[in-house]
Amino acid sequence: MKRPWSDTFQVALVGIVHTFRTQRNMRVHGVLSMLVCAMGVGFGISVTEWMWIGLAITLVWSAELMNTAVEAAVDLTMPDPHPLAKIAKDTAAGAVFVTAVFAVFVGGIVFFQPMLELVILIVNHFM
Repeated sequence: MKRPWSDTFQVALVGIVHTFRTQRNMRVHGVLSMLVCAMGVGFGISVTEWMWIGLAITLVWSAELMNTAVEAAVDLTMPDPHPLAKIAKDTAAGAVFVTAVFAVFVGGIVFFQPMLELVILIVNHFM
């Protein structure tokens, strides 16, 4: 029997909520995502810049969700420490790191000029 579409979305949301509740790094990514979005609105970034920011956020969140899935699957199948289990977990964590570095570069490129202009404006105000 096929499941209704609503079930598909519901299980996906359950996974996302579980990851936010149980993974500190996902909560950090969530807070930083909100901060970056607020900065984007505040600085009035372009549609193209929003696309890059959206891509970076999506990649980091997706990698963190996959990392959580890998960790759960490894813990289920290998509750005792094992070198291959460590490699699986470390590699999944590495994927999160790679996407987070990409996100930092994107944020640096998108926000460098507006931040520089803001700093100049503040410095000129106090001079």
